[in-house]
Amino acid sequence: MGAGAHPLYRHGDSAVHRAPAEVKIVCLLVFVLAVVATPREMFWPYAVYAVIVVAVWQLARIPLRWILPRMLIEAPFLVLALLLPFAEGGERVEVAGLQLSVAGLYAAWGIVVKGTLGVAAALTLAATTAAAELPAALSRLGVPAMVTSVLVLMIRYIDLLAAEAGRMRMARISRGDSPRALHQARAIATGIGALFLRSYERGERVYHSMLSRGFDGGVPDLAVIGAPPRAVPSQWVSTMIPAAAAVTVSVAAWVIR
Repeated sequence: MGAGAHPLYRHGDSAVHRAPAEVKIVCLLVFVLAVVATPREMFWPYAVYAVIVVAVWQLARIPLRWILPRMLIEAPFLVLALLLPFAEGGERVEVAGLQLSVAGLYAAWGIVVKGTLGVAAALTLAATTAAAELPAALSRLGVPAMVTSVLVLMIRYIDLLAAEAGRMRMARISRGDSPRALHQARAIATGIGALFLRSYERGERVYHSMLSRGFDGGVPDLAVIGAPPRAVPSQWVSTMIPAAAAVTVSVAAWVIR
């Protein structure tokens, strides 16, 4: 990773990129909580939430063709949600010749829309926040140094693991492997096990390297190294506008429900 970036980071110089990381993290948490707290039986609040997210994308200059493919990470949850109208009981309604549960339809709608908005908001934070900003941001939010260090190291080494997995895949293909063939499932499972062992061995080597450099078990405060300045009140006010709008929509939805 170069310049403190991570795989989901998109370089830019927008107002969203320049906003303090700790404020963006709080904004994300408040926005997601507002979305989750919104009654699933109502539809208009989620349209407003989507407009808020798209407006932030426009402000951050994040094109749809970049962010939409990365939202496919929620696909397994969407598949699960599609089964709920068939599995739930209670009142049923006919849709395209199928008898579907009303409660299941609402449950599926809630999972799909809330999950999609949550993933979209999280990707927005990831796309506009470099990994180098996270230690100071988490420290200022009161996250323990141990958790901060583990998170930063995880982000640092996830690229190495992905590259290792890519090299192993190329090695299998060069030896006649067909990743899409069902009979290669055993080879793929063996490769996953080998990747786990290599990752464990890499962790052991890193740990011994730390010991040789004077590591005594204490976790250093990574936030003090090259930390950006703290957010000023005006930055808190401007950056929290999407979250405040989401809270307003959620409260309005409960009032007029």
